[in-house]
Amino acid sequence: MATLLDGKALAKKIRTELAERVSVITPRLGRPPGLAVVLVGEDPASAVYVRNKERAAVAVGIASQVVRLSGDSTEAAVLAEVKRLGEDPTVDGLMVQLPLPSGMSEDAITCAIPPEKDADGLHPANLGALLAGIEAPRPCTPAGVMALLEEGGVELEGKHAVVIGRSTIVGKPQALLLLGKNATVTLCHSRTRDLEAEVRRADIVVAAVGRPGLVKAQWIKPGAAVVDVGINRVDGKLVGDVDFPNVEPVAGAITPVPGGVGPMTVAMLMKNAVDAAQRKVDQELS
Repeated sequence: MATLLDGKALAKKIRTELAERVSVITPRLGRPPGLAVVLVGEDPASAVYVRNKERAAVAVGIASQVVRLSGDSTEAAVLAEVKRLGEDPTVDGLMVQLPLPSGMSEDAITCAIPPEKDADGLHPANLGALLAGIEAPRPCTPAGVMALLEEGGVELEGKHAVVIGRSTIVGKPQALLLLGKNATVTLCHSRTRDLEAEVRRADIVVAAVGRPGLVKAQWIKPGAAVVDVGINRVDGKLVGDVDFPNVEPVAGAITPVPGGVGPMTVAMLMKNAVDAAQRKVDQELS
């Protein structure tokens, strides 16, 4: 059976490490690191994600604030709130919970976040820094995947990684992070002609498309590491993009859903906020 890449356990370890960093940063800043989250509308899944982030912030010692705006808010009102928080000196990390209500430009609102406060790592300036290999906030989910692979002792250098899904939030930055560790990367998507053949060649598979059970056992090279980013609700249960019960006996390492990548996304959000506060401390000391 595959080694289980336990996101819950690793996220707990990271929170402990972050709490230790916060205990040092707080007296130097004269306040705890601050994280602000803007939530627009009443999407139930988004509300759950935000509550998880609030709990994680408390566990780490981060001062968390959630600004809740109604679903009928105008884009201008959301932009104004983002601008206000971006100028607030007590806010070190700032994010807008996605997706936004239809009709709002996610690009415009993401671009309104100051890059140095971008807790999600999705500002174009930070994505460009990722492309160039420059230090900057990294997108939370791909960064969480990399931490899981490292913790699991999965060798990346010279290995063939296949990423399924080309979103700006997961797929594209995931491919770049794997490339940065000297993996050979194939980025697959809905127009890939023979997805099964591509996945069969992979030493590492990252699935992030939102299609339950897409990745079958016969697709997996024996011993491959399989990371399931998908979160789908089927018959009242959360399942991933990977057919876990059948893939687990074939893979060398695998993430569960839930309890795999999800907790790591939140942990990396906390890390980005603490890192932003650390940069302020370092700038004041320099």
